[in-house]
Order: sequence, then structure tokens, then C-alpha cells
Amino acid sequence: MEIIQLEDQITLGQFLKHQALIGSGGEAKWFLRENDVLLNDEPEDRRGKKLHHNDVLDLGEFGQFRIEYKSECD
Repeated sequence: MEIIQLEDQITLGQFLKHQALIGSGGEAKWFLRENDVLLNDEPEDRRGKKLHHNDVLDLGEFGQFRIEYKSECD
């Protein structure tokens, strides 16, 4: 599992773009329709879903990630 440290809270769609899994925000809807995504072991398909500190995101073949916000770690 890869730990991703971020400065500010982001959405699932922004995270996919941040990880270069999609090229634009508009591709998030397609990505989430075509791939199984689990957020904290629950299916998630909303590109606007906010990711919180210590959320675990499972993108199947694209990897598993734990979200950490630097302000929460200090």
C-alpha cells in the first residue's frame, strides 16, 4: 500500500488526476464506471467524493493508497 501525503483535501476525481490515472477531470466518470474502486472497503463511484485523512483507496490493478493530509500529521 502506498501512502499519499497531500497538502489539501481533494476529491476522488482529483486524486485520479493527481496519480496520472486520468488526463482530465472529465475522464473520472469513465474511469469509475470501468473500474472497481473501493474506499474503506466500500464501493465508490462518485468522482466528487471527498477523501479524508487515513482513507484507504483500493483501485484494483492500479494500486492501493492511504490518504494522509500533512496538517493532520503535524
